[in-house]
Amino acid sequence: MGEKYFIEIIEFTDPVCTWCWGSEPVLRKLETRFGDNLKIKFIMGGLVEDIRKFYDSFNDIGGDPERSNKQIARHWIEASERHGMPVKSEGFKLFSDEHPSSYPQNIAYKAAQMESEDLANRFLRMMREASAAQARQTNKTEVLIELANEAGLDVSKFIERFTDGSAEKAFREDLDITRKYGVRGFPSFLIRWGEKETLLRGYQSFETIKSVIKTVSGDSVRERLIEKTEENVLDFIKKYSTAAPVEIKTAFDFSDAEINEVIKSLIDKNLIRKVPSGNGYFVELISNPMACDLASGTCQIEDSLRQDRRESQCKEFS
Repeated sequence: MGEKYFIEIIEFTDPVCTWCWGSEPVLRKLETRFGDNLKIKFIMGGLVEDIRKFYDSFNDIGGDPERSNKQIARHWIEASERHGMPVKSEGFKLFSDEHPSSYPQNIAYKAAQMESEDLANRFLRMMREASAAQARQTNKTEVLIELANEAGLDVSKFIERFTDGSAEKAFREDLDITRKYGVRGFPSFLIRWGEKETLLRGYQSFETIKSVIKTVSGDSVRERLIEKTEENVLDFIKKYSTAAPVEIKTAFDFSDAEINEVIKSLIDKNLIRKVPSGNGYFVELISNPMACDLASGTCQIEDSLRQDRRESQCKEFS
C-alpha cells in the first residue's frame, strides 16, 4: 500500500486580519466535515509592521494611529456585515504610537507554538476574538500574557520565548515562507496533498476549498455529512468552547430560521447561554457550580450537558 496522506490547509494569516476572523466559520466547517483527514496550520504573515508608515487609499487607513483605529473599526463593521462574525467598534483600538504594529501578536503565536500547536491555535483564536469582538489592544504585552494564561499555556515559558528572540526568529522564518509563496494578502490558503499544492489568495468559501480538496486528492478525501441534531450542535460548541451563530449555521448548513430555533431551544433547556459581544454574540455551554472532592482535595467543573446526556482579504501592511 502507498503512503497515506491527509489534507493540509495552511492559512497565511495575521491575528488582527478581519477577513481571517471572517474565515473562522469556514475553517470550523472544514474540521467538522473532514475530521481526522484534514489538518489546519497557520503561517504568520505580519499584516502591520508600522501603521504610521502605511496608507491604504481604498479604505483610508494608515498614518496617525488614532485616526487609523476609527477607519479600521468602520472597515471591520462593514466586513462583519458580510462574514457574520461579531465585531465591537465601541472603544476599538488596535494601534497607538507606543504600539503601532501587529508583529507582537504574530510573535506571540510563535511563542505559544513552541509549547503546543493545539494550544497555540486556541491562543490564536483568543487573540482574534479579543481584537475583533472585545476591542482589546492585543499588541500590548500584558494583554498577550493574560490571553496566554487563559489559553492554558505555561506563562513563564511563553514570556521567555516571547522576549528572548526565539519566537521572533520563528516569526521571521514564517515571513520568509510567506514571501516564498508570493503571498501579499491575508488570508491566503495553501492546500496540500502529499507533494501537490494549490494556493488560493483571499477569503474563500467552503465550497471552493472543498472542490480543491477533491481535485488534489483525486476524490480520495470526502466530506462527511453531519446530522442537524441538538446533540451534535452541543458537541460542536463543547469542542470549541465558544461559537458564533454563523459558525454553527455554516458547519451544519442551517437556515436562518433553523439556527435561531436550535439556539432558542438549547437556551430554553438551560444547556447554553448567549454572551453578547459587539454587534453580535457567542454561545457557550452552561457549567454547573464548581464541585470539590474533599478526599482528593481537587475541584472540577462539570458541564450541565454531561449530566443531561449522562455523559475578502486583508492587504499586507509594510
